[in-house]
Amino acid sequence: MNAFLDDFLVGLVLLAGFGYALYSLGPKALRTRLLMGLSWLLSRVPAVIGVRGLSQRLEMRATLKAKGACGGCDNCGSDSSAAKTAGGSGVGGSSVGDSGGEVRVPLEKIGRRR
Repeated sequence: MNAFLDDFLVGLVLLAGFGYALYSLGPKALRTRLLMGLSWLLSRVPAVIGVRGLSQRLEMRATLKAKGACGGCDNCGSDSSAAKTAGGSGVGGSSVGDSGGEVRVPLEKIGRRR
């Protein structure tokens, strides 16, 4: 009996890992279908177990539309980075805070080693 329980638990963990890999690496349409399917399965579980709230949260998350690539304001930084470079702070007219703290130096200002 213990061997069966061990095999069942290992299989369950492997299945959970496979599902997570599909969810995180798969396309967004697959994510939505996975969340809706899991929500549907959890809604069919008896109420005594108490997973109705989880089912509703998963359904709500599946129906939310992501606005931009990051899920934010639908700009994806195109307007905000243009506003930073228009300010003219930093080296070569670009902001020091652009691209995650990267400093941009014009190619003409880079000297050769001697």
